[in-house]
Amino acid sequence: MTAEPSSRRIPRGIWVLGFVSMLMDISSEMIHSLLPLFMVTSLGASAFVVGLIEGLAEATALIIRIFSGALSDYLGQRKGLAVFGYALGALTKPLFAVASSTGLVLTARLLDRAGKGIRGAPRDALVADIAPAHLRGAAFGLRQSLDTVGAFLGPLIAVGLMLIWANDFRAVFWVAMIPGLMAVALLLFGLREPEHQQTAKRSNPIRRENLKRLGASYWWVVSIGAVFTLARFSEAFLVLRAQQGGIPLALVPLLMVAMNVVYAASAYPFGRLADRVSHKKLLALGLVVLIAADLVLASGVHWGVVLAGVALWGIHMGITQGLLATMVADTAPADLRGTAFGFFSLVSGLAMLLASVLAGLLWDRFGASLTFYSGAIFSALALLGLAWQPVMRMRKA
Repeated sequence: MTAEPSSRRIPRGIWVLGFVSMLMDISSEMIHSLLPLFMVTSLGASAFVVGLIEGLAEATALIIRIFSGALSDYLGQRKGLAVFGYALGALTKPLFAVASSTGLVLTARLLDRAGKGIRGAPRDALVADIAPAHLRGAAFGLRQSLDTVGAFLGPLIAVGLMLIWANDFRAVFWVAMIPGLMAVALLLFGLREPEHQQTAKRSNPIRRENLKRLGASYWWVVSIGAVFTLARFSEAFLVLRAQQGGIPLALVPLLMVAMNVVYAASAYPFGRLADRVSHKKLLALGLVVLIAADLVLASGVHWGVVLAGVALWGIHMGITQGLLATMVADTAPADLRGTAFGFFSLVSGLAMLLASVLAGLLWDRFGASLTFYSGAIFSALALLGLAWQPVMRMRKA
């Protein structure tokens, strides 16, 4: 057997970032896969409150990315911000275990997602900095795939502990802190940040003259990503849909395990494919799969129907999430990548807040089916938006 050429190997730093993401996702998903059920059954929250909390939390994470991304560009250092963000996420886990009201859950979610926002853009910029241009899609796909391995191991562990501990939500939440701390340690001691070229004078990345360097191709990616986020509201509603089918409480997170198994299995192959085929066509395929997922989930609550819809949801995530990150990296100057990921997340965060609040209102007033039908409509609008693509200027540096 011949060794893989060094030019085709994924750098070690990408693997480290992937395993860091995996450990933190195990920690987060042990909580997030149970949190909607905890809020509804233990704290008496409505679907609207669940949607509002989820929307505010995810929007916080995405909006904060603009500041952490710009700061990482300004300092020319990304690892320190990423370590701080992961540490904040790990240390907020005990708040969920002691929460006695939705107000404290909201506080915990906001702090947890603030940590995600702080680490997100610097981490994505690190991936783009470390990976060679011709392997960028594969690198983002690999990191996303390992991240998603954590996203299905977390709910799986949560299910096992719920069965062992007779539906003791709070005990599971305490255990979730352990893999979070492991992620912080791995990033702190396992990754060496590449050296960045420093200009003679540091410049504010979000000044007008710098933002002008983010061209039409980049802003088109931001716009499509925002419409896409409107179509892909919080996954908390997938958990609530599974509960409607009469699945035992402790087993509901298994639906998220199924989704993330599909997501993890598809993210890296589609990431590699993104290095060789049209990004526009691949994104269109992801939107078509999302429409199919929404229509299936809207059609019924039988466990087989919900499982099929959740599996399609996982495929569309595998197709699109690493792809959108690759498109941001390809259309932004190297010294503004953190800022580019930050602005992308800012717009997506506002869209996520709107989508989750709207989904909660539709769920409470008109039922779950209309919630998923609305997602299919927004997906169709995003497909139409693909027709107005400017000439893409890919930056390989």
